[in-house]
Amino acid sequence: MKLYGYFRSSAAYRVRIALNLKGIDAEQASIHLRKGEQKQPPFAAINPQKFVPVLVDGDVSLTQSLAIVEYLEETHPQPPLLPADPAGRARVRALALAVACDIHPLNNLRILNYLKDPLGHDEATRNAWYRHWVAEGFAALEAMLAGDPATGRFCHGDAPTLADVCLVPQVANAERFDCDLAPYPTIRRIAEAARALPAFAAAAPEKQPDAE
Repeated sequence: MKLYGYFRSSAAYRVRIALNLKGIDAEQASIHLRKGEQKQPPFAAINPQKFVPVLVDGDVSLTQSLAIVEYLEETHPQPPLLPADPAGRARVRALALAVACDIHPLNNLRILNYLKDPLGHDEATRNAWYRHWVAEGFAALEAMLAGDPATGRFCHGDAPTLADVCLVPQVANAERFDCDLAPYPTIRRIAEAARALPAFAAAAPEKQPDAE
């Protein structure tokens, strides 16, 4: 397997965690998002969306981090990242999607760049935008986690799932932008427990070969 990613991409971070949890070795290829390498023909031909991550597995080329993780779940089912029961799977997917679809898209690099140019917002305004949407999303996520007996050491029970794979990179991004995480004790507790696992620790942005 070959994973095209970028050390700060939270979507690529999700896939790195999943690969590590599954014990899968993948060659890593860095696509420098801030230098615009994702827009250049070699990579744009691989993914017309010009996003990372992309996972290549033989003749199969996959995009979108959640689709990639589900592919890994189906092709390498142990250890499972989704519960065995339908209700549990639905809950885990809902928690993952709350991050991947409702928080992350508003705060990714291309959105922040668009706020800067052409819209002309300064750094303080862009950072305020970022923190606002993290606060909105995390407040809801905290309530979902804290108010459900299915929450355990991790988002769902006592083993990491797809929900934790999505949560930890978003927490890392929030910390990088100095978001106030004090109102979210359940999120902080779960993230701390996950980061203590080697699979999560090894996937952290600062541990990647292209880290700057």
